[in-house]
Amino acid sequence: MKAMPTLEGGLRIDTEDASDWELLRSILGDANGCEADLASRLGAFVSEEAGGADWEEYVVPDLREGFHDELAEVGASIESAIYHADGGPGPIWITRDDVFPWYSSLNQARLAIEEHFQFGPGETVAEETLTPERRAAFMRSKFYCAIQSLLLEYVMA
Repeated sequence: MKAMPTLEGGLRIDTEDASDWELLRSILGDANGCEADLASRLGAFVSEEAGGADWEEYVVPDLREGFHDELAEVGASIESAIYHADGGPGPIWITRDDVFPWYSSLNQARLAIEEHFQFGPGETVAEETLTPERRAAFMRSKFYCAIQSLLLEYVMA
């Protein structure tokens, strides 16, 4: 898989085979991989003294809907690109109009991976000691971070 900025200020990701498409699809699976959704996990940080009940009632539902909508938009974009590429090599485009749902979805996936595996700072992880499942999750998290970095540098700038 290759990613490059476009002249229009977006990002183009070129997949090379079906496994690249599966890696992109894993954004959704990872983002939804925790028992509680991200909106609820964030709401749990607000204490009762700070208005936790109000936060849970008024803020969490809107956050949940926003996060869900962003994941749905990214999922539809991935599926559309797979369809147009007939499951083979092909591009997926992230334009300036698409950047915030993509950035959010990648962030949701990274946060869920961290919640589940608790890697901590990436530079302290000894990859050779990880089980295959943990290594795959760690590599996906690093990939998501790399795409986020490209989005920040070339699309959101």
